Amino acid sequence: MRAARSPLAPLEGRTVLVTGGAGLIGSRIVARLRELGARPLVLCALDAYPPYVYRDLFGIDTADPDVIAGDVRDEGLMARTLPDCDYVVHAAALADVAACTRKPRAAIDTNITGTQVLLDAVAATDRVRRFVYVSSASVYGDGSPEETQSPELLTVRQLLESVYGRIAPQFHERTSTVRPVSVYANTKAWGERQTALTLGAVGTSYTVVRYFSVYGEPQTIKQGSHSWVVAWFAARAALGRPLHLHGGGHQVRDLIHVDDVVEATLRAMVSPQTHTEIVNVGTGKATTVRRVAELVREHYPNAEFLETPMPPGDPLGGYASTCRMRTMLGWTPAVSLPDGVARYVAWLRKNPAAVPDWMRAEGARTVG
Repeated sequence: MRAARSPLAPLEGRTVLVTGGAGLIGSRIVARLRELGARPLVLCALDAYPPYVYRDLFGIDTADPDVIAGDVRDEGLMARTLPDCDYVVHAAALADVAACTRKPRAAIDTNITGTQVLLDAVAATDRVRRFVYVSSASVYGDGSPEETQSPELLTVRQLLESVYGRIAPQFHERTSTVRPVSVYANTKAWGERQTALTLGAVGTSYTVVRYFSVYGEPQTIKQGSHSWVVAWFAARAALGRPLHLHGGGHQVRDLIHVDDVVEATLRAMVSPQTHTEIVNVGTGKATTVRRVAELVREHYPNAEFLETPMPPGDPLGGYASTCRMRTMLGWTPAVSLPDGVARYVAWLRKNPAAVPDWMRAEGARTVG
């Protein structure tokens, strides 16, 4: 009996431009594309981390001719690169909520201007089969009262409301209102709509994927950030420092492992059903930040908790409706949160250099 053909088989032999391809998610997409027999082109400014992170943790060889040290805002570079590409995954962004809040003009320059330059280049060629815009669940903001009324959410709603007086919303692509509460989220909401306007006008296929909270090895934290809570908590616990819980850690996140994010993104890139669609990429499970801290503490029993103020732009959050993801991609995430946290802790213990020097040298930091 012949084995079923992989849904990702159409990528074999194809050239795929991955902007932000040297970052955490981008580098994992690139690695998976190579496994599938595709030719990924890595476009990245290579300025978000020290060189050793790209080389030793993300596995990016800057001497590889398919690794392009460049910027999506470079119109000439985009015009030269796009005619060779069958697919595009646009993951390049100033993707840190705190950094975007501190420097909104930088966020606009990268996330809005850069996206438009890339979209114009895609629209100018007829070779690109599908453009995937990487968006974020942050566009949903903190939800609204009408989004908490689904009967199947009763148990989760009652639990969370009993803890801190708030009902966690489940976000649906077609019915939940986009209400960004941060600069970063606002730029992502703009990018979604601009992708539809620019590519819809010329008939180029596109898909928007809204990532929920991505975590997993080889994630490494950035100075001045409060994103990537698993990596923050594990790094602080490894150093024997308290785990900071913004606002008590009652924010809700839908944490999805980077391996699952990669699989969902590539399936969204080739699925006929995702043409011009928006797809949540999450697990459909609500988890408080405090619960993440508790999972990390299972591996570091001496870790202490410390409640800290909520940083600007940090959403209270919610979790994904995954109905469209399951239907359109024919797939569900494979990595559970306890397993994913355990994997990250094991990886961190094998790669202690992933805890940056600045964190070792300074005192308490905040996370969330």
